[in-house]
Amino acid sequence: MTRNHLVVAALAVMTTVLTACGGSTDHGTDHGTSTTSAQATTGSAAAPSGEHNDADIAFAQGMIPHHEGAIRMARLAPSRTTDTRILDLAARVEKAQDPEIKTMTAWLDAWGASAKPGGGHDGHGSSMPGMSDEDTAKLEAAKDADFDRTFLELMIEHHQGAIDMANVLLGSGRNAGAKQLAGEIVSAQQAEITEMEGLLKTVG
Repeated sequence: MTRNHLVVAALAVMTTVLTACGGSTDHGTDHGTSTTSAQATTGSAAAPSGEHNDADIAFAQGMIPHHEGAIRMARLAPSRTTDTRILDLAARVEKAQDPEIKTMTAWLDAWGASAKPGGGHDGHGSSMPGMSDEDTAKLEAAKDADFDRTFLELMIEHHQGAIDMANVLLGSGRNAGAKQLAGEIVSAQQAEITEMEGLLKTVG
C-alpha cells in the first residue's frame, strides 16, 4: 500500500523469518548481566546491556533510516515556510530523533550487526526513507501554506509508520532498552500526530 506500510510489513516479515531461522536465538548475553541496567535513556549513545534478539536488531536497522527521513523532511522547513508553529515542530523532530539515531547505531555496533540490512530501506533515487519519490518531490517543491499542509500530511503518515514499527518491536523484542525506546517513540510521536492534526485544521 503506502511506503510506510510496506516498510512495517517488511520489518515484521524480517523479524518472523529471522526468529524462525534462529529459533529463540538471543545475542549479546556477554554485553552485560543485568537486564535492569539495560534501560536506555532517549538520546543516550550507550548500547543497552543484556539479552537481545533478531527483532531488536531489525527494529534498529529499520528505524534508523526512517528517522533519517523525518530529519530530512524537517530540515526543509526553514527555507520553505515562515510559520513559527511548523518551524518549531520541525526543530523538535530533529532534536528528538537525531540522538535516537546515535543510540540505535551504538546498539548495532555493540551487537555486531550492520546498520543496513539487505531487506531494509534502500535509499533508491532521491526519495526520503518512508516516503515515495512522488511525495518527496512534492514536499521539496512546496512553499508557504502549501508546504505547511504537505509537510503535516506527510509527517503524520511518517510518524504513524514509526509507531507501527515500534509496536512490532514491543510485541517481539527482548532487549529492555530497545523496548523502552520503542515505547517512548510510540508516546512521543502519537502526541505529535495529535498536534499536527490540529495544525492541519488551521493552515492553508
